[in-house]
Amino acid sequence: MIRIHNILKILFYIGNLVLIFFYLFPGSLLGWFIYGDLKKQPQISIDFLYVSSNHFYTFFLLSALGFISYLRDKKLKFIVKYLFLISFILEISHIFISERNFQFADLFGNVLGVITVVVIYKFWKK
Repeated sequence: MIRIHNILKILFYIGNLVLIFFYLFPGSLLGWFIYGDLKKQPQISIDFLYVSSNHFYTFFLLSALGFISYLRDKKLKFIVKYLFLISFILEISHIFISERNFQFADLFGNVLGVITVVVIYKFWKK
């Protein structure tokens, strides 16, 4: 059981590094891999009203992995704060990165992904 938690923590750290790299890269690496165009962003599904579905899915998965990795650890509160902070900082960084632009729908998707995992955890805990 301890080995699984260690593997999950490593996956959480790798996921963070990959996410930060993709967020700070000027252009869309996924668009380049899929379409051969750095300016075209692939869309996983239709956005929800004012929430980017791509960002929601990304932060939901990252948050779920973080929660599962630190479920029995005293650092869980720190992980929650970290996830909210990184969701804000990474999206706000798009103001300063060329070929990227800040969008409230992306920010809402980031935050909603984290909030959804927190709410699921709260219900599961009861």
